[in-house]
Amino acid sequence: MNPIFVAIDTPDLEQAKRLTQALGSFAGGVKLGLEFFSANGPAGVREIAGLGLPIFLDLKLHDIPNTVAKAVRALAPLEPFVLTVHAAGGKAMMEQARAAAPAGTKVVAVTVLTSLDGQDLQSTGVSGEPSAQVERLAALARGAGLDGIVCSGAEVKSAHGSWRDGFFVVPGVRPKGSGAGDQKRVVTPRAALDDGASILVIGRPVTQAEDPAEALRAIASTL
Repeated sequence: MNPIFVAIDTPDLEQAKRLTQALGSFAGGVKLGLEFFSANGPAGVREIAGLGLPIFLDLKLHDIPNTVAKAVRALAPLEPFVLTVHAAGGKAMMEQARAAAPAGTKVVAVTVLTSLDGQDLQSTGVSGEPSAQVERLAALARGAGLDGIVCSGAEVKSAHGSWRDGFFVVPGVRPKGSGAGDQKRVVTPRAALDDGASILVIGRPVTQAEDPAEALRAIASTL
């Protein structure tokens, strides 16, 4: 499958539809996150799904196990290709999320956000570098029966090495020459794929380009 999922981070449903239609021939799917979901809800997700691309529903669910399980069941009719929960919610929460999800949905755990570095983790009480925390949370997610994790390209090689059949979502991917924005641990699309990424999430380098379709085509050509 085409590994590039474009992050459609906008609350504007019509803009999201235009982008999805324009990028469809070069994208493997689209990522819809909190910004889009807060504005448009399940009905908006259905409209984008109706355009024919797989949906990565990036809601990063994080609550007590029962609440997350009920949320996943409520989202199940949308049949997303990928759904995210936070690994920090613990093993029981992840187990119940996986049990509540449709069989065709990959439930993956967010480990360390790509906007965080070691100093940020330390300020929240987590010692060590992001790579160590990703390793701990990846093992927890695997033990809970999840399909895989979300991690930066800096950690995916190590994670893939210890979880050969895992599904690895790598956000914060930036083609050469692109600014990092608010991301702190970024890699190029080619490097992430070579290191074991299953899908690549690319947003602003595509969606904020003068010609998004051409920007995406250029990135796809490097793969």
